[in-house]
Parts: sequence; structure tokens; C-alpha cells
Amino acid sequence: MADTAVSEVIPTKKPRNNSRKALKQKNPSSNEANILAQQQQTLPPQPSGDDDDSGSAVKENHESLSQPCSSRKKSKPRANPKKQAAGPTSSFEKEMQEMQEMMEKLRIEKVKTEEMLKEKDEMLKQKEEELEVKGREHEKLQGELKKLQKIKEFKPTMTFPMVQSGREKEHEKERKKGCPERKRPSPPYILWCKDQWNEIKKDNPEAEFKEISNILGTKWKSVTAEEKKPYEEKYQTEKAAYLQIIAKEKREAEAMKLLEEEHKQRTAMDLLDQYLQFKQEAEKKENKKTKKEKDPLKPKQPMSAFFLFSNERRAALLAESKTVLEVAKITGEEWKNMSEKKRRPYEEMAKKNKEKYMEEMEGYKQKKQEEAENVRKEEEEQMKLQKQEALQLLKKKEKTENIIKKTKQNRQKKKNADPNKPKKPASSFIFFSKEARKRLMEERPGTANSTLNALISVKWKEMGDEEKGIWNVRAAEAKAAYQKELEECNKKAAAAAAAATVDELE
Repeated sequence: MADTAVSEVIPTKKPRNNSRKALKQKNPSSNEANILAQQQQTLPPQPSGDDDDSGSAVKENHESLSQPCSSRKKSKPRANPKKQAAGPTSSFEKEMQEMQEMMEKLRIEKVKTEEMLKEKDEMLKQKEEELEVKGREHEKLQGELKKLQKIKEFKPTMTFPMVQSGREKEHEKERKKGCPERKRPSPPYILWCKDQWNEIKKDNPEAEFKEISNILGTKWKSVTAEEKKPYEEKYQTEKAAYLQIIAKEKREAEAMKLLEEEHKQRTAMDLLDQYLQFKQEAEKKENKKTKKEKDPLKPKQPMSAFFLFSNERRAALLAESKTVLEVAKITGEEWKNMSEKKRRPYEEMAKKNKEKYMEEMEGYKQKKQEEAENVRKEEEEQMKLQKQEALQLLKKKEKTENIIKKTKQNRQKKKNADPNKPKKPASSFIFFSKEARKRLMEERPGTANSTLNALISVKWKEMGDEEKGIWNVRAAEAKAAYQKELEECNKKAAAAAAAATVDELE
């Protein structure tokens, strides 16, 4: 029963149908038909078994060709082979142009970067120069700060004079103004007006100040000299007293000024003395700290016999691992206990070294003296040159006025002068200066004319009579030749003048 129930419940699978639907035959396109037709033309004829198949293929192609144009798909136009050949060449040219443009851009960028680098280098150089300048300024400021610090340390031990301030002077002026004795005296007319004012005011009570002053003015004109005399005397006495007071005050003020100036001078001198003392002390302290620079050419002082002995013993004692103090003590004791025979070689060596040192010192001193003499001679020569230059400048300044006056005369003479007339001969100094100038220009190229002239004049003055005789002979020969030429020129001029007069007479 159970088996039957199970068999009823389990469903049975349907048998699988292996039959499939046939695919619909697609109509070939026009391109496919053309390709098939070409293949059939090229292929050889096949055996009879395949005739049916080939016939069916031909039919299918025929059917596809017989279809209307609307059902066919539009075919793409075939590319021209010439155009296909020209395509790659044009693309290559475009690529070349693009590459050239890129190269030009890179070249321009390179130039710009080089310019930028140059500008940056210049900026860096300028900054370095600025830093150097700032460093120098910083050093100067540090030196000034040190000086100021030293000045701060300077504490003068003295009392400064009391000087009146501006406010105190103003208070004194106000106090003097309030003093009745210092008021200016009123003139005689004002004194008379004070006496007559009350009387005129009684007569004219309604009159104003201007009217009263006019009345007083007219009345003063009619006052006699005798009536004016007491007022004038009073004015003169007050004026004399006032002038005495002012003269006294002026004298006192001048005396106070002199006193203040003396106090200032004294304080300044005291301050100067104290500051100089302070400066000397500070310099001494600095000199103690900073050692003097030694001359490297100066020979060193020789060692004594004891030092020669200690130098020999030092190496052996240091090898025994002893300190410097111990070495000094041991060598000192050994030297004291040493006999004269053992000391003698060290003393002889020290003596020889000392003699050698003395010889070297003599040579060193001689060299120093020679250097000092050379420096002195150079300074003297420079002074001579400077004096000569100064004298030449003075002569030029003195001659300027004469030259300005003579310029017009010389111009007129040149206009009237004979062109055939020979030039005046040079003097012996000028002959010498021409040759000396050439030598100096070769020896000292680039020197100024003023210095050359000064050197030539110095050499000429230092020359003796024998040396100058050569140049004097040359000058005499030139002068004789000049005189001969001048005589001939004068004869020709006289003959020409005579001929001209004859022509005029005819």
C-alpha cells in the first residue's frame, strides 16, 4: 500500500523533445551577394554531387538581387587609393609642424628662464653687497658703542656752575618792570599835562579825552620857555637817574656773563683733563690686554746655558711620566749641582748663539735704518714734487691776468706777423725737458703732466754745470741758426718793401 501511494505522489518527467525549430533563412545583403558572386567566379567547378547546392546558392543570390532597392542597406563608398596614400603624408607633416612649434615654445621658455636666472643672480649680488655694507656699518656702530660705553664709565668729580634758566630770566625782567625807579622818565610836555589836566577838566566837564588833549596841545604851544624850564629840569634829573640805573644793570649783566663764561671754561678744562686721564688709563689697560705684534724678520734671542741643558733633559724626564713642574725642579737642582766641566759645553754653545744673534741684530738694524732712510728720501722727493706743483700753480694763477691782457695784443701781432719769419729757438731747459719727458713716460706710464713737469724741474735743478753744458751748446746752435734765418728773412722783407714803394711811386 505504501509503495502504491508513493508511486502515485511522485510526478513523472516528460520526455525531452530533441526536435528544434528551423531558423528562418535571412536574405543576404547586396555586399554579401557581390562577394559570393566573385567567389563563385574564381572557384573551379565542383563535382556533380554539389551541383544542387551551388544552384541553390545562385538562386539565393539572384533572389537577393531581384529584391527592391528600398529593402537593401545603403553601402559605404569605397575609399580612393590615392587619397589613402596622401593621408599618412599629411598627418606626418602636421606632426612635424606641431613638433617644431613645441621646439620654438621650449626655446622661448629656455630664454625666459635664463633671463630670470640672470635677474636672480643680479639680485643675489646686490643683496650680498648690501649685506657687506650692513656688516661694515654694524662694525662701525659696535666701535662707537664701545666708545660710548667707555664714556659712560667716565664719572667726573667736580661741581658744575649754576646757570640761569629762561624762566628765571623772565621773572627777573618782570620784577624789574614793577620797580618804580626803573620806569622811563616822562618828557616835560607830559609833566605839564598832568598839572594842567584837572584845571581843564573843571572848565570843560563834558569834554572827552581827545578834546582835552587837543586843548592841552594848543595851550602848550603858547607856554613860554621860562614856564617850561622847571618841567625840563625835572625831566633831565629823572632821565639821569634812569640812565644810571640802566647802565648799572647792563654792567652787572655783562659781569655775570663773563663770570659764567669763565666758569664754563674752567669746567670744560677740568673735564678735558679728567677725560684725558681716564682715556690714558683705558688705553693702558687695553695695551696690557693686547700684546704688541712682533716683527717676523727680527732675530730671536738666544737661549742661555741652563735652557740648553733643560731642553736636553726634558725629553728624558717627560718619558718617565713626570709633570712640567717636576721637570723644572729636577733640572734646576741638577744644574746647581753640576760641575764646571759639564757646564762648559753648554756655556760655549750659548756664547756662540749670542754672538750669532748680535751679528744678526746688527744686520737687522742696518736694514731697518736703510728702510727708514729710503722712506725719508721718498717723503722728501714727494715734498719737493708737491712744492714744485704748488709753485707752478701759483705761477699759473699769477700769469692768468697777464695772459688775458696780452691775448688781444698777440692776436693782432699774429695777424700782422710775417708767415715766413722763423720761429724762436728753444732754450736749453726745453731741449732737456723733451728728452726727459720721453724717458719718464716710459718709466712711469699714466702719470699726470703736472707731476712730470715737477720731476723734470727737480732734475734740472739737481744737474751740475757740466751736464747742463750739453744742453746749453744745443741751445746756442739753435739760436745761431735762428739769427741767420732771421737776417735772411729781414733782407727779403726789406727788398719786398722797397719794390712795393717803387711800384707806388711809378
